[in-house]
Amino acid sequence: MTLSPENLERFGADPRERFAANLALVHRRIAAACEQVGRPIESVRLLPITKTVPAEILRLAWAAGVTDFGENKLQEARDKAEAMADLSMRWHVVGHLQSNKVKYLTRLADEFHALDSLKLAEVLDKRLETDGRDMKVYVQVNTSGEESKFGLHPDDALDFIERLEAFPRLKPQGLMTLAIFSDDADRVRPCFTLLRSLRDKAERIDARITGLSMGMTGDYELAVREGATVVRVGQAIFGARALPDSHYRPHEPHA
Repeated sequence: MTLSPENLERFGADPRERFAANLALVHRRIAAACEQVGRPIESVRLLPITKTVPAEILRLAWAAGVTDFGENKLQEARDKAEAMADLSMRWHVVGHLQSNKVKYLTRLADEFHALDSLKLAEVLDKRLETDGRDMKVYVQVNTSGEESKFGLHPDDALDFIERLEAFPRLKPQGLMTLAIFSDDADRVRPCFTLLRSLRDKAERIDARITGLSMGMTGDYELAVREGATVVRVGQAIFGARALPDSHYRPHEPHA
């Protein structure tokens, strides 16, 4: 495949080899973090996040062994899925979703990591019933307390999980969070420990709630040490995005 000039500049002449090397490094770091706390490596799943990565590059990533792709924006995920419909891929939507976009989610995604309202749960369940399928979901909790982040207040999470029994097409897998954006582990860690504590309580309500979707490029090793079962890593695999993080998180404080 001949890359376009802009992608050649961003990803280099041989991105497939680069992706394979980056993937191997991330897996080694996950394994090391597991070993530090006595966890089996198999207890952590790596979900590559492909936000802003163009379809022609994702084809090369697929050739390097990536079969699961996580996207923040549904429209971007739809466009890429259409462009790569000839490949066997699994799409995971990890960003906030408005209820009027549910019909597009159910046609595309294998998993949804940002369930955060009963209204969305109701609309999603009805659409899944129409489509004749179920969907794995993670309940998003705002553990950092930042107004710029979506997710349930921690005090509301357990009641929300109890209410999910009314939506049989939804298959809860665990809880999800975005930690505070900081290089200071002492500020990030409480977000992860709070989510783990909520998960332990939620599991008594619904035995399916075992997962912890937490940790990104800057903090995934810490997240693994704190119990993450899914880490959502993008830039450590695909390289820095074309614009600084402040462009994608304009309302968040930055390290």
